[in-house]
Amino acid sequence: MDSHVASPASVSASDVLAAQARLRRYLDVTPTHYAERFGCWLKLENLQRTGSYKVRGAMNALLAARERGDLRPTIAASAGNHAQGLAWAAYRLGVQAITVMPKTAPQTKIAGVAHWGATVRLHGDTYDEAKLFAAELAAQHDYRLLSAFDDPDVIAGQGTVGLEIASALSPDVVIVPIGGGGLASGVALALKAQGVRVIGAQVEGVDAMARALRGDDRIIEPVATLADGVKVKVPGHLTRQLLADLIDDVVIVREAELRETLVRLALEEHLIAEGAGALALAAGKRIAAKRKCAVISGGNLDAGVLATLLQDVRPRPPRKPRQRKQERLMPPAVRASAHAAGPSLSHLIRLDTPRIARPEPEELLT
Repeated sequence: MDSHVASPASVSASDVLAAQARLRRYLDVTPTHYAERFGCWLKLENLQRTGSYKVRGAMNALLAARERGDLRPTIAASAGNHAQGLAWAAYRLGVQAITVMPKTAPQTKIAGVAHWGATVRLHGDTYDEAKLFAAELAAQHDYRLLSAFDDPDVIAGQGTVGLEIASALSPDVVIVPIGGGGLASGVALALKAQGVRVIGAQVEGVDAMARALRGDDRIIEPVATLADGVKVKVPGHLTRQLLADLIDDVVIVREAELRETLVRLALEEHLIAEGAGALALAAGKRIAAKRKCAVISGGNLDAGVLATLLQDVRPRPPRKPRQRKQERLMPPAVRASAHAAGPSLSHLIRLDTPRIARPEPEELLT
């Protein structure tokens, strides 16, 4: 076995903690936001460097390879976000990166990769075709081939999303989009020991992992979808093993639901998400929990696509917010003072308290 290659089955919760320690110097903690009209917390990975969580896995993989003494150029196949994450990480660390992207990749993502100086090769119409070509180039030139999802260091890096959610919210359920399964595997590794349910989300007709977990190994061509970032024909081998043990459920979302959720995010929450980025939230309405959090995994959406969606999609009116006791929205110290002061003063204090609970910032980002 090549000494540069990590064991294909060596990834655990401790690796996620190690990744968090590596990444702290390079990446910000992304915010959480309560979307009251959806009744769901959001983990805003669309605000991460390069506009996606993918930079976490790419940076962790490059740093871990450097620790092992592997300084070879790195090549990766990607529908866009993994390529951008690798390009940015390679730029920051001063190493060479080559990316192979499908010809159908969004121009926003292709431009993002080129901006950070990585070599861009366009090949095939799907991620799987790009993946095969990247493997050929790696074998020819002795590049290090970095999977977008089926790599222990990538999985560990993506799992840091889960650690940040747990620190900020103490959720009951976390919902994540699934393509190849890297994000879901990492988040599940990070959270399952804490008793948090982890639920995956896939699009109807682009549900290879859900079928694989049911024992259906047929290879079916994915249908066209707005969620190009999760359009994977063959799920990861390692991620499938992990999710078979760790995932609680996978929810399948209709394309129309996904499109409506993306538009509502833009209009109601003032957040831009790409198709895959809105997938977890689209699934969230089917999941009952006291405190659920959906990962908005990316925001790299072509402006033309967004304009078309805003013109064509007419969202249904949002649900009315649930009635909440005002006391629950009050900080504990204010609540205690209000009760001590008596009913009349307590009423005045509640009037001055915001109606929507906001999370305290975890830290000031510089």
